Amino acid sequence: MIRISEIFGPTIQGEGALIGQPTVFVRTGGCDYRCSWCDTLYAVESKYRHDWNPMSAQDIMTKVKSLSNNKPLTISLSGGNPATQPCGDLIPLGQKDQYRFALETQGSIAQDWFKDLNVLTLSPKPPSSGMETNWDMFDECITAAGEKPEIALKIVVFDDKDYAYAQNAAARYPALPLYLQPGNHQVNGIADMDGLNQRLQWLADKVTNDDWYDARVLPQLHVLIWGNERGV
Repeated sequence: MIRISEIFGPTIQGEGALIGQPTVFVRTGGCDYRCSWCDTLYAVESKYRHDWNPMSAQDIMTKVKSLSNNKPLTISLSGGNPATQPCGDLIPLGQKDQYRFALETQGSIAQDWFKDLNVLTLSPKPPSSGMETNWDMFDECITAAGEKPEIALKIVVFDDKDYAYAQNAAARYPALPLYLQPGNHQVNGIADMDGLNQRLQWLADKVTNDDWYDARVLPQLHVLIWGNERGV
């Protein structure tokens, strides 16, 4: 059984390599991190565990098919940290019906079912999160994925320390496409769009002024459209 915080969509993917792509989100409950700026604490903290529903892979796919009117699309496994959950049976079940699976994780837990994914986004957490990256475990996640999934790096940047962290991460993994996004500093309530746009411009200027031409700077598209509203 997989602990599910919420399943919603179709909506559009707002971040990273699949930005703008129609998606159904399967958000699992539970996480091994406690990032200072986490915007999904309801899928992270154990005090919300009574709101998480244990669901079988079949039940999840039944819900997804209902939402997507039985038309295959990308299923985004999100969290929390979905790598904490036993998703190994879910992926081939959905792929049998032409659904694609994308996973985003911080790279702190490796699972052998990573190799079955279509897209793996590794999003190590920078200093502003208050977390420390175990790069050995991060490497294990890449090894577990093998050669099938498309693998990308996505890093949230709030300040100069985060920016330096992102540069170091990119240097460690030069073969992986890198996506940078400005951090959302106001995750509860109405989004501070002016603040987000200023941080986005600052990040774009940093990248271009440093001739960092391999980095791709993106907004959180869903926040630009819907603010911090949950479930879209």
